[in-house]
Amino acid sequence: MTGPMTNPTAETRSLVIEREMPHTPEKVWRALTERPLIAQWMMENDFQPVVGHSFTFHATPVPSWNGIVECEVLLVDPHRILSYRWGVQGLEPWVVTLTLTPTPAGTHLRMEQSGFRPDQTAAFKGAQYGWQKFIGNLERVVEGMG
Repeated sequence: MTGPMTNPTAETRSLVIEREMPHTPEKVWRALTERPLIAQWMMENDFQPVVGHSFTFHATPVPSWNGIVECEVLLVDPHRILSYRWGVQGLEPWVVTLTLTPTPAGTHLRMEQSGFRPDQTAAFKGAQYGWQKFIGNLERVVEGMG
Protein backbone atom coordinates (compact mmCIF):
# COMPACT_ATOMS: atom_id res chain seq x y z
CA MET A 1 0.00 0.00 0.00
CA THR A 2 1.38 3.40 -0.90
CA GLY A 3 0.87 6.60 1.04
CA PRO A 4 -0.92 9.68 -0.24
CA MET A 5 0.75 11.37 -3.16
CA THR A 6 1.74 14.95 -2.70
CA ASN A 7 1.89 17.44 -5.50
CA PRO A 8 3.85 20.54 -4.52
CA THR A 9 2.55 22.46 -7.55
CA ALA A 10 -1.02 21.98 -6.34
CA GLU A 11 -0.23 24.54 -3.64
CA THR A 12 0.70 27.21 -6.16
CA ARG A 13 -1.22 29.07 -8.78
CA SER A 14 -0.42 30.70 -12.09
CA LEU A 15 -1.32 33.99 -13.69
CA VAL A 16 -2.24 33.58 -17.36
CA ILE A 17 -2.87 36.40 -19.82
CA GLU A 18 -3.64 35.70 -23.46
CA ARG A 19 -3.88 38.02 -26.46
CA GLU A 20 -4.44 37.70 -30.18
CA MET A 21 -2.13 40.00 -32.14
CA PRO A 22 -2.43 40.80 -35.87
CA HIS A 23 1.32 40.31 -36.35
CA THR A 24 3.59 37.41 -37.26
CA PRO A 25 5.24 35.35 -34.51
CA GLU A 26 8.61 36.57 -35.82
CA LYS A 27 7.63 40.20 -35.27
CA VAL A 28 6.22 39.56 -31.77
CA TRP A 29 9.36 37.52 -30.96
CA ARG A 30 11.57 40.51 -31.77
CA ALA A 31 9.65 42.61 -29.23
CA LEU A 32 10.04 39.85 -26.63
CA THR A 33 13.78 39.36 -27.15
CA GLU A 34 15.42 42.60 -28.31
CA ARG A 35 16.70 44.64 -25.38
CA PRO A 36 15.63 48.13 -26.64
CA LEU A 37 12.14 46.87 -27.54
CA ILE A 38 11.73 45.10 -24.16
CA ALA A 39 12.63 48.40 -22.48
CA GLN A 40 9.80 50.10 -24.40
CA TRP A 41 7.06 47.70 -23.29
CA MET A 42 8.30 46.39 -19.95
CA MET A 43 11.45 47.62 -18.19
CA GLU A 44 15.08 48.55 -18.72
CA ASN A 45 17.07 45.32 -18.94
CA ASP A 46 20.23 43.49 -19.93
CA PHE A 47 18.38 40.56 -21.51
CA GLN A 48 19.94 38.18 -24.03
CA PRO A 49 17.95 35.26 -25.54
CA VAL A 50 20.54 32.70 -24.38
CA VAL A 51 19.67 29.81 -22.06
CA GLY A 52 21.46 30.28 -18.73
CA HIS A 53 21.93 34.05 -19.18
CA SER A 54 21.29 35.93 -15.93
CA PHE A 55 19.76 39.37 -16.37
CA THR A 56 17.84 42.04 -14.51
CA PHE A 57 14.84 44.24 -15.14
CA HIS A 58 14.91 47.69 -13.55
CA ALA A 59 11.75 49.62 -12.68
CA THR A 60 11.07 52.62 -10.49
CA PRO A 61 11.24 51.48 -6.85
CA VAL A 62 8.00 51.62 -4.87
CA PRO A 63 7.23 50.98 -1.20
CA SER A 64 8.07 47.34 -0.40
CA TRP A 65 9.83 46.76 -3.76
CA ASN A 66 13.27 47.94 -4.85
CA GLY A 67 12.31 47.87 -8.54
CA ILE A 68 14.74 45.10 -9.44
CA VAL A 69 13.74 41.75 -10.96
CA GLU A 70 16.52 39.16 -11.08
CA CYS A 71 16.06 36.66 -13.90
CA GLU A 72 17.66 33.74 -15.68
CA VAL A 73 16.75 32.49 -19.16
CA LEU A 74 15.41 28.93 -18.95
CA LEU A 75 14.19 28.18 -22.49
CA VAL A 76 14.56 29.80 -25.90
CA ASP A 77 12.67 28.24 -28.80
CA PRO A 78 12.77 31.02 -31.42
CA HIS A 79 9.41 32.40 -32.52
CA ARG A 80 7.64 29.91 -30.21
CA ILE A 81 8.60 29.84 -26.50
CA LEU A 82 10.61 32.06 -24.17
CA SER A 83 10.85 31.20 -20.49
CA TYR A 84 12.76 32.77 -17.62
CA ARG A 85 13.01 32.71 -13.85
CA TRP A 86 11.59 35.92 -12.30
CA GLY A 87 12.80 36.82 -8.81
CA VAL A 88 12.14 39.80 -6.58
CA GLN A 89 13.83 40.66 -3.30
CA GLY A 90 13.74 37.76 -0.91
CA LEU A 91 10.89 35.80 -2.49
CA GLU A 92 11.24 32.39 -4.11
CA PRO A 93 11.38 33.05 -7.86
CA TRP A 94 8.49 32.46 -10.22
CA VAL A 95 8.70 31.25 -13.81
CA VAL A 96 7.47 33.37 -16.73
CA THR A 97 6.70 31.53 -19.97
CA LEU A 98 5.72 33.37 -23.13
CA THR A 99 4.29 31.14 -25.85
CA LEU A 100 3.62 32.25 -29.43
CA THR A 101 1.24 30.26 -31.63
CA PRO A 102 0.63 31.25 -35.26
CA THR A 103 -3.02 31.94 -36.11
CA PRO A 104 -4.71 32.82 -39.42
CA ALA A 105 -4.88 36.45 -38.22
CA GLY A 106 -1.36 36.64 -36.74
CA THR A 107 -0.19 35.34 -33.37
CA HIS A 108 -1.75 34.06 -30.17
CA LEU A 109 0.40 35.17 -27.21
CA ARG A 110 0.11 33.32 -23.91
CA MET A 111 1.95 34.68 -20.88
CA GLU A 112 2.05 32.49 -17.79
CA GLN A 113 3.75 33.42 -14.54
CA SER A 114 3.71 30.33 -12.35
CA GLY A 115 4.62 29.42 -8.79
CA PHE A 116 2.56 31.83 -6.66
CA ARG A 117 2.04 30.37 -3.19
CA PRO A 118 -1.28 30.89 -1.33
CA ASP A 119 0.36 33.45 0.98
CA GLN A 120 1.47 35.57 -1.99
CA THR A 121 -1.87 37.21 -2.76
CA ALA A 122 -0.33 40.70 -2.91
CA ALA A 123 2.42 39.51 -5.27
CA PHE A 124 -0.17 37.75 -7.45
CA LYS A 125 -2.33 40.89 -7.64
CA GLY A 126 0.74 43.01 -8.38
CA ALA A 127 1.78 40.65 -11.16
CA GLN A 128 -1.75 40.68 -12.58
CA TYR A 129 -1.74 44.49 -12.70
CA GLY A 130 1.81 44.61 -14.09
CA TRP A 131 1.34 42.04 -16.84
CA GLN A 132 -1.94 43.59 -18.03
CA LYS A 133 -0.04 46.86 -18.43
CA PHE A 134 3.03 45.17 -19.99
CA ILE A 135 0.99 43.20 -22.55
CA GLY A 136 -0.93 46.34 -23.51
CA ASN A 137 2.39 48.14 -23.98
CA LEU A 138 3.74 45.17 -25.95
CA GLU A 139 0.82 45.40 -28.37
CA ARG A 140 1.58 49.10 -28.96
CA VAL A 141 5.31 48.46 -29.43
CA VAL A 142 4.74 45.66 -31.94
CA GLU A 143 2.19 47.82 -33.79
CA GLY A 144 4.73 50.66 -33.98
CA MET A 145 7.50 48.43 -35.35
CA GLY A 146 6.03 48.80 -38.86
